[in-house]
Amino acid sequence: MPNLKDIQRRIASVKKTQQITRAMRMVAGAKLRRAQDTSTAAKPYAEKMRATLLEVGRVQKDAEHPLLKPHEQVRRVEFIIVTSDRGLCGAYNNNTLKLALQSISECEAAGCEVLITTAGKKARDFFRTRRPNQMGEHFAQDGWVTYGQASEIGRLVSARFTAGEIDEAHLVYSEFFSAMTQTPRADRLLPFTAEDDGSESLAFEIEPNATALLATLVPKAVDVEIYKALLENQTGEHAARMAAMESATRNTEELVDSLTLQFNRARQAAITRELVEIVSGAEAL
Repeated sequence: MPNLKDIQRRIASVKKTQQITRAMRMVAGAKLRRAQDTSTAAKPYAEKMRATLLEVGRVQKDAEHPLLKPHEQVRRVEFIIVTSDRGLCGAYNNNTLKLALQSISECEAAGCEVLITTAGKKARDFFRTRRPNQMGEHFAQDGWVTYGQASEIGRLVSARFTAGEIDEAHLVYSEFFSAMTQTPRADRLLPFTAEDDGSESLAFEIEPNATALLATLVPKAVDVEIYKALLENQTGEHAARMAAMESATRNTEELVDSLTLQFNRARQAAITRELVEIVSGAEAL
């Protein structure tokens, strides 16, 4: 049975850990608010970009772009897997990695070769030990997400697709819904398509022509989709870390209460034992 000093030492250690988890929860909460505002502000731009491409496709049926045209056969597929660089966010990264591994296995079962591009150290470390021969570029996510990071990823992936090095590109990330809910999802990035929402076509005038417009809009639309995924991942990471630190803080509080009760019982037992020894010694005399 541990003595009183050991129990006191454990209580002090747990309280220090509690201070750290409480501080990390507050920092994650502040970062979550900022990340959520940034992600919310980027969504209307991405939606409008898709709507514009859809409208151009409706009006100009003969307009084409290499990133919009599907390849005849799908032999090689690239997966862009987005996770965080740091941990302490519960099962957030594990859920995304599990979906990515499942999607890759399904793709390989269909007879396709796979190339893995990672954005985040957790994804890089996970696949570097399991599928080192399929690893491609790695992009760090330690720091605030910028459009330049997304543009760099989009430029490399689009160049490979245009050159015929890959036939499809898929984006795997975690979508943020609320502070308690983040859902991993896998979307096809290339060939890029704008979903038809069934709305009526508007009378847009395109200058100088649809081909020139697509040459500008399509690569930017790909970059915007990647940027949105990076923002969603960043927001979800801070939300998951805040929830994990809040749970850790509660656990430390329960552990402190348990250790305090154990300490009081041990002290009471020690006092009782000393009283018994004093009384026994007095009776012996």
